[in-house]
Amino acid sequence: MKRKLLILSLLVILAALTAAGTLAYYTDSARTHNVITSGKVNIALLEWADEERTKPFKDKQGVMPGTKVTKIVEVKNTGTGAAFVRLRVETEVLSAEGQKMGSKHVRLDFNQTDWIHRDGYYYYARSLQPGETTEPLFNAVTFAAEMGNTYQNATAHVKVTAYAVQSANNGDDPLNAEGWPSDALPEPTAVPEPTAVPTTPPEPTAVPTEEP
Repeated sequence: MKRKLLILSLLVILAALTAAGTLAYYTDSARTHNVITSGKVNIALLEWADEERTKPFKDKQGVMPGTKVTKIVEVKNTGTGAAFVRLRVETEVLSAEGQKMGSKHVRLDFNQTDWIHRDGYYYYARSLQPGETTEPLFNAVTFAAEMGNTYQNATAHVKVTAYAVQSANNGDDPLNAEGWPSDALPEPTAVPEPTAVPTTPPEPTAVPTEEP
């Protein structure tokens, strides 16, 4: 029996931080305090289905065990200030019934040359300049050939969260930078249910009757 899997596109949660760096320094002639504000920090999380970067990655269905799916993940600095970047990657596999399964058979080919894995994050090793794009964090997702029938019609979720913080006046490398955005994302604001306005029924009107 053929075993089919479903891999969903990355659940992209993009977090960028705009910050102002303050630099106090001394000169030979006088004591001065200068405030230097960096440009705006914005990033875009990119995912591609081909090496030429012409096809954005989309959901894949009917993926068989032993298959290697091209998925190139990288970050572009779309702001006006240099930034440090880090990513969090979470993999989850759900059965056809929605039960959590082990994800050890879903493998990512992490780039350990340009990215540093520390405390659950992947840090880009250097400051990312405006308009510049990182080297890919990974290029493919591989489904192990030993996946058994228990994975039939399963769904694999690869969740990537991207964070950026200004690099100007903020340490020598991303591991020492401060001010990273929080992992906690704001909860959506609940929309209150409309309240029905009670209406007062009109008073019954007596209908005059004619005397016989």
